Amino acid sequence: MGIGVKLMYAVIQNGGKQYRVAPGDVIRVEKLEAEAGQTVDLNPVLMVSDDQGGARVGNPVLTGASVTAKVKSHGRADKIKVFKMRRRKHYRKTQGHRQYYTEIEITAIK
Repeated sequence: MGIGVKLMYAVIQNGGKQYRVAPGDVIRVEKLEAEAGQTVDLNPVLMVSDDQGGARVGNPVLTGASVTAKVKSHGRADKIKVFKMRRRKHYRKTQGHRQYYTEIEITAIK
């Protein structure tokens, strides 16, 4: 992407997180109930920017805007360790967690 090149993008919300997406992007979001190969509409859309540099911002969400994506695969993220300890109290607790995710490819922003 060179200097001065405008790109259409949107800001969406999924699983308590916000993502800046453009057509062709592949991102990992929290697990969606859709099979691989299906198309899904991602809502809510918080902002849309067009090719000319103009932007529409929702208050808090945009009505009439939609982002379409194709589900590529499902999986689980790397394990994280959760370690809790109280010093001098003989308390130690170790847990592990692997978050489920869905990998999607953004196909269109309307």
